[in-house]
This record gives sequence, C-alpha cells and structure tokens, in this order.
Amino acid sequence: MAKAKDTIENRVYLFESLASSYVAAASEALGSEDPAVRERVRRALAELAYISCVVSDTGHLPPEQVRERVLGPPGPEAPPPGPSKGRGRR
Repeated sequence: MAKAKDTIENRVYLFESLASSYVAAASEALGSEDPAVRERVRRALAELAYISCVVSDTGHLPPEQVRERVLGPPGPEAPPPGPSKGRGRR
C-alpha cells in the first residue's frame, strides 16, 4: 500500500509545482470576465493534472514511452519522435 501512497503524493507534488507556475503566469486570464478565457485556463490545469498522473505513474518507463502516453501515439501528420537538433535555429 505504501507504493500507491507514494504515487499519489508524487502526483500531488508534481501537479502543485506545475500548476503553481502556470497559475502565476495565467493569473490575469483566471480572473477574466470572458468565460471562454477562463475555460481555456481550466482546461490547461486539467491537462497539467493528467500529465502529473501519467508522469508519476510511469517512472519505470523510458522517456520516449512516457511522452507517448502523455501525447498519444503520433498521427500520420505528426513528425516522428526524436531529438529536435537544429529545429528553429539558424
């Protein structure tokens, strides 16, 4: 049972860290009068919660497999996973 408790604690700590940074950056959007803006912020927080769970639960996997679990399998239009050496640099 300690294993499950550790996983839950890892999820909470990771989410707390990610969400804290995001909320600090998006604080104006959180208080927006526009419901669509607030909804985008809530959806982003939900994604951070999901990512926190996946990352905490897959510590035994290599990074490539964790990435695939977070993003899902690449679609036909997606570039193959791998290093992005030189992308965006000139």
